Amino acid sequence: MQGLVTVIGGSGFLGRYVVQRLAAAGARVRVAVRRPQAAIFLKPMGQPGQIQLIQTDIRDERQCAAAMHGADMGVNLVGILAEGGGRSFANIQAEGAATAARAAAGAGVRAWVQVSAIGADAASPSAYARSKAGGEAGVLAAIPAATILRPSLIFGAEDGFTNRFAALARTAPVMPVVAGDTRFQPVYVLDVAHAIVDALADPARHGGHVFELGGPTVYTFRQLLALIMAEIRVDKPLIEVPDRIARLLARAGDVLPGLPMTTDQFRMLQRDNVVGEGMAGLDAFGIRPTPIEAVAPVWLERYRRFGRFNDGARATASA
Repeated sequence: MQGLVTVIGGSGFLGRYVVQRLAAAGARVRVAVRRPQAAIFLKPMGQPGQIQLIQTDIRDERQCAAAMHGADMGVNLVGILAEGGGRSFANIQAEGAATAARAAAGAGVRAWVQVSAIGADAASPSAYARSKAGGEAGVLAAIPAATILRPSLIFGAEDGFTNRFAALARTAPVMPVVAGDTRFQPVYVLDVAHAIVDALADPARHGGHVFELGGPTVYTFRQLLALIMAEIRVDKPLIEVPDRIARLLARAGDVLPGLPMTTDQFRMLQRDNVVGEGMAGLDAFGIRPTPIEAVAPVWLERYRRFGRFNDGARATASA
């Protein structure tokens, strides 16, 4: 791949894989992040001088313009799961996405990818989902030929889902379940990174389209928790949390940092997170989706009581 690619938000969970794949494809990569000093770990992913770090706040028009100056392609990966510290869903995921896209349009990029999320909906009760829809609209207003990618729950070695619940399952006496029947279609981080790079490489084919990226299997939230528990050899009961109790816990999470759920996240859990009927997905990029069972043992084994040496039969989690 020839040219300079700006990756906004390139130091996060998904970003590190996108940067690595772009570097392997031969692109020059400019990683635009708020704290470049925390992204130094990305530099060894490329040849000397191939990966550049630049300080960029997606809310700042001048910084976005500087990040895009001279770029041939770009991708916006910036997103948050909870508001705080002056960072809101609206100013990051809606206004920020539009700001980045306008900067890209001003730089004359030939390809732009906006990573959104399944469930993006201007009419959603969730502010997160509404802001994702707003971001898509702002991007397409600036760059009509942009590619929109909406992944489901992304899993991988550094993810915040399998690791979080594996740690909880290892220490908690029972596994609490909120909205256990809600369905997800978890997708592997490397598959998403592959789709991003392919979309940048072939804008004539993928530009101007929306793709929903999901893995090969749909699971309920309860089934995903049972899968994680079985993999780490933990056999504890799965206890359903009534909605009225979950709402109270979510309200507490709105004001007390560190609690597992906010009200907006509870609202998100009320809707399935799966690829929509008739939507193009990973198959449009020639990608065969990776099952979570095929790769998760690599990083989940550290949550077993005896680590990788606990290789006996999997525990059977209560469902």
